[in-house]
Amino acid sequence: MAQILKTLNSWFWWENIWMPINVTWAHFVDRDGLVFPKPHQLYATIPYAFVLLIIRFFSERYVAIPLAKALGIKNVRRVKPQPNPVLESYFRECSKHPSQSEIQGLAKKCNCTVRLVEKWFRRRRNLEIPTVLRKFQEAFWRFSFYLASSIAGFIFLYDKPWFYDIWQTWVGYPFQTLLPSQYWYYMAEISFYWSLLFTLGIDNKRKDFLAHVIHHLAAIGLMSGSWCGNYVRLGTLVMFVHDTADFWLEAAKMFNYAHWEKTCNILFIIFSIAFFITRIILFPFWILRATLYQPTYYSTTPVIAYFLFNGQLLILQGLHLYWGYLIFKILRRFIFLKDLKDDRSDEEEEDSVTDNEEESTKNGNKNGCGSSKHLLNSSHH
Repeated sequence: MAQILKTLNSWFWWENIWMPINVTWAHFVDRDGLVFPKPHQLYATIPYAFVLLIIRFFSERYVAIPLAKALGIKNVRRVKPQPNPVLESYFRECSKHPSQSEIQGLAKKCNCTVRLVEKWFRRRRNLEIPTVLRKFQEAFWRFSFYLASSIAGFIFLYDKPWFYDIWQTWVGYPFQTLLPSQYWYYMAEISFYWSLLFTLGIDNKRKDFLAHVIHHLAAIGLMSGSWCGNYVRLGTLVMFVHDTADFWLEAAKMFNYAHWEKTCNILFIIFSIAFFITRIILFPFWILRATLYQPTYYSTTPVIAYFLFNGQLLILQGLHLYWGYLIFKILRRFIFLKDLKDDRSDEEEEDSVTDNEEESTKNGNKNGCGSSKHLLNSSHH
């Protein structure tokens, strides 16, 4: 087994995959004031990710919650359904949205009224949807990071020649020295996406959940690969292009949760403009042009990494087009119907059970929906 891992490792770090012709890893030893990125430095992104999670915890608790309250968002307590092993089993194993005939069958089986079974499923579904306050906290954290990284990215890049002339990203390649600002920019970005992967199971789940998983993995793979191959100049441009639109979206979400409709609409329109400029125009016609076309001027024999990186960048562009389509649908509905709802998010259903019905279920009367208390706890792991 050890020999297999050693062989795979030697194949993975084969110079012909990463380096131009006649260049080896030995050339990337720091010398004469030149500092180069080193693959082992990427290990630091894992503990950095946990540092970000700690920062996220405190910022959400001590900044986001007071801000949410100031904007009028209340922490609404969800009403839990009465423990019922039959309905719980059906909810978990069969369907969260039973048909009317199935509801009638379950009502007979539990000796409940049809209306109470409908209420039970409605409340049970609501428990799996994050509260508005929780959504606000998540949006606040993403907004804070994207805004900070956008500001830092501009500070790091505004005086660099490749920020204005993208041809400069290839001048002197691959022997381009690593700047301290580039190091921390990379560490922060990769750590952030690791932290998002770590919390995918508890963050607000949307219908494009799989697209987010692919995006986060592609982002980590791209940034890590560009670090190892010393494509750092291009990598910082890619990160900057992405972050500058995202904080507008998160800001729009926060005001949407607070029901500041006009502010939300304005911010979403700004985000849409920024998204289409950065992701649909700049990324393919500026970044991809630099990665697909310009390297041929510096080498007549592209390395394998050229195809690997550009493949991932094209996948990323495919995601941009997919999200652009979703944004276009939202904008079209907003223009014609004045409705700025995000189709990706599930919404809490109304819960209008009467006091009498609630009291009857609590008392475990003739409709038979009551059960032992421990079943309630066991159904929400």
